[in-house]
Amino acid sequence: MAKGFNKGSQMGGQAGMMQQLQRLQQQMEEAQAKLAEETVTATAGGGAIKVVMTGDQKCQSVEISPDFMKDADAEMLQDMVLSAVNMALDQSRELQQKLMGPLAGGLPF
Repeated sequence: MAKGFNKGSQMGGQAGMMQQLQRLQQQMEEAQAKLAEETVTATAGGGAIKVVMTGDQKCQSVEISPDFMKDADAEMLQDMVLSAVNMALDQSRELQQKLMGPLAGGLPF
């Protein structure tokens, strides 16, 4: 076969790949927007500490029960807050994996 005769099918394949990449990019952007809106909640100390975090790992709030403050010392409070924040981060990462993981499987590489 002469040189250059098969370029048409390669170009069609490249255009199809570009369209697939554009669709994937749009799906990723939609998933990222959804992650920014969804929240996870973690508690520590039997609910005395509550942390709310978005799916894109931004801490929205930290609530500490006033009753817990009566009996807690600073070190215990710090440990509980740290624990709740880390649990919220783990949950946020799981949510992120759940929403973004399937999209990574669609890459045409």
